[in-house]
Amino acid sequence: MNTTATRHEEAEQPLTAVITGLDPEAWDKESPCEGWTARDVVAHIIDTQREFFSGRGFDPGERPSLGDPASAWREHTARVARLMADDSVPATAFEGYFGPTTVGATFEQFYIWDLLVHRWDIAQAAGVDVTFTDTELDRMEAGADSFGDAIYMDGVCKPGVPAPEGADRQARILARLGRRTER
Repeated sequence: MNTTATRHEEAEQPLTAVITGLDPEAWDKESPCEGWTARDVVAHIIDTQREFFSGRGFDPGERPSLGDPASAWREHTARVARLMADDSVPATAFEGYFGPTTVGATFEQFYIWDLLVHRWDIAQAAGVDVTFTDTELDRMEAGADSFGDAIYMDGVCKPGVPAPEGADRQARILARLGRRTER
């Protein structure tokens, strides 16, 4: 398995565990993403990944119905895993926002990062705690660093907020991404 497929699996599995563990009433609860419910966050992840792949000439299949967000997610992420398992997909070159890149490099930099950050958002909507590993925190931090000020563009992250006094690394990184960790 190529590194993009491996990294996708590493980020997707804990997100899938959160998504499939949600109580049905949690789907329509407000997430930390202003104006979005947990269901909306899953729709966002699915839609942005679908747009990315179709925009590079790859068929992500039909958009699954979000009537059952957990089923929709499982169907979608299985398709993404199949795409990423084909070594030619991550190796495909294209002209990216910041210059020449590959599908794999862009997917790892942004879309896998998005899976990590939105796992926390979905869990928060349901009142579930998420603890990231050091490796996940490293990826979140590296992703934020790579975006520079573009991270605070409309539709990416809200401006950073102060971390609670004495906050751990996870809370500090989430605060940098505009997320408040105190409930």
